[in-house]
Amino acid sequence: MASAFAHAFSAFAIGKVFPKALISKTVITLGILSAVMPDADVIAFRFGIPYEHMFGHRGITHSFFFAAIWALLLIGIFHAKDITKDKKVVFLYYFIATASHGILDGLTTGGRGVAFFAPLLDQRYFLPWKIIKVSPLSIERFFSEWGMQVIMSEAFWVGIPSLLLIFLGYYMNRKKQ
Repeated sequence: MASAFAHAFSAFAIGKVFPKALISKTVITLGILSAVMPDADVIAFRFGIPYEHMFGHRGITHSFFFAAIWALLLIGIFHAKDITKDKKVVFLYYFIATASHGILDGLTTGGRGVAFFAPLLDQRYFLPWKIIKVSPLSIERFFSEWGMQVIMSEAFWVGIPSLLLIFLGYYMNRKKQ
């Protein structure tokens, strides 16, 4: 998996290319939480659910189906009465932020793939480019030489593209004012 830092920063950057008037600090915060949240599935290990199971790590919570359901849930909870925002645009941001988790994990050098199409298919996939060093699952291992290699890998493969998105968003939103 990519680290929580990479998931959070990419969601922040994705939010910056959306119209500033629609994407508030609260929406960005929810997007960041959405991008990190799929890894809550590691709790499955505590219940004896194997990695390969649909409810195991990188299973259904990493799927596009889950990203859509999660985005709808956030719209229903946080934006039900909000008439000032275009809910379709906010939904799209939440969906992309959540789906970005599985996409980043699909670019890592480890694990057993991502169930992008669960619950329809339980097949696990990697993207054609396995370029991001896989992050350790434990905090102790993250603060090690391995963790430093992960941070350097993510700084390059996630950090630079995210910074480019932030600058693009700044430019796009500045032109609309």
